[in-house]
Amino acid sequence: MKYLAALGHITLVALAAIGRITLFALTALSNLLRPPFYVKEIGHALMSIGYFSLPVVGLTALFTGGALALQIYAGGARFNAEAVVPQIVAIGIVRELGPVMVGLMIAARVTSSIAAEIATMKVTEQIDALVTLSTDPMKYLVTPRVLAAIIAVPLLVGVGDTIGIMGGYIVGVQTLGFNPVTYLNNTVDFLDAIDITSSLTKGLAFGLIASLMGCYYGMHSGRGAQGVAAATRDSVVAASILIIAANFVLTGVFFSA
Repeated sequence: MKYLAALGHITLVALAAIGRITLFALTALSNLLRPPFYVKEIGHALMSIGYFSLPVVGLTALFTGGALALQIYAGGARFNAEAVVPQIVAIGIVRELGPVMVGLMIAARVTSSIAAEIATMKVTEQIDALVTLSTDPMKYLVTPRVLAAIIAVPLLVGVGDTIGIMGGYIVGVQTLGFNPVTYLNNTVDFLDAIDITSSLTKGLAFGLIASLMGCYYGMHSGRGAQGVAAATRDSVVAASILIIAANFVLTGVFFSA
């Protein structure tokens, strides 16, 4: 019976955690529509999440697109299908690799930063100070970051998709000998509106997940340096897993047929 008891305990703990995260997410989302709106905090969050993430997103997308072109060319050569490189690079980047890659980069860079910042504020009692000043910590700390992520991450996904396709184009033209005009025409002709829509929708979902996990674990961190470290670690792990799971669900929603 002790094994059944252990399994039941794990199940109850997991369900309680899901309930807490769900209530936290609902509160954060409901605050998006209610004043006050801290415009300055939203601007800072947009810069931190969006603008300062451009270098890492751009470099990652560029090399991923180039590597994907090389792999597809090498695999297609086995079936005399080297000409499909532009099409497969475009659909691979826009549908899957671009959004997931950007989402994981945001989880690594932004989620960890948000969790560490808010957890440190909790440890140093700055959050308690906000409460004494009649300022809602959820409105002041969580809402601006969630709103900024919802706005910035889809834009980052669009930039990442474009740079990733450009990386494949550079490798295809300079290394694999493709005609530049033909490569671009094949890329444009092969992409549909649903591919771009799904990519940006995934970016919105991944931005929401990344920001919520950072804020949740920061607000619920333990005391001391170990609490900050644990909150940072757990936020990145949770965000990464949820992003991969959400990618699977959204891919099924858009392309199940």
